[in-house]
Amino acid sequence: MQTGRESQKDNDLFFTCSLIDYIARKTTNTRVDTVNALGKERLEKIYELADIYHSDNIDRVSEDFIEEAHIKKGSFDNVSECGYSIPTHWDIGKVYKRLIKQAAEYEKIGIIDALIKVYNSFISPKIDDYNSSVYYENPSYIFESYRENMML
Repeated sequence: MQTGRESQKDNDLFFTCSLIDYIARKTTNTRVDTVNALGKERLEKIYELADIYHSDNIDRVSEDFIEEAHIKKGSFDNVSECGYSIPTHWDIGKVYKRLIKQAAEYEKIGIIDALIKVYNSFISPKIDDYNSSVYYENPSYIFESYRENMML
């Protein structure tokens, strides 16, 4: 369904990726550790119910999933280590959403499978290094780098 510039499922993926980043920041974990701690079943639930979760307070929603998945405090703090303007969890959610959509289409796999694959790839730590320029690069450059399994 198209309710604006993007489809509802694109918005749901955007929220899912933004929530992952929010949880990772809150628990000082890497994004891949957060994704793997949530697991495929919870990620599918977040994606399927994103329109409902999106209308709730993201802090409360994140607390529920942190507790449910038993996500412990980590030591990865890319926010305080950033020497430049810090992108928001919404900014990073948009980067991952675009990449995951392209990966799913290219690899002919479902969105959640693509999400797990992208976050577990070499490019995730590159995107999450806010002192690098990867997170604000052109989406097609990020995708081609992901596809080639190396920064081009």
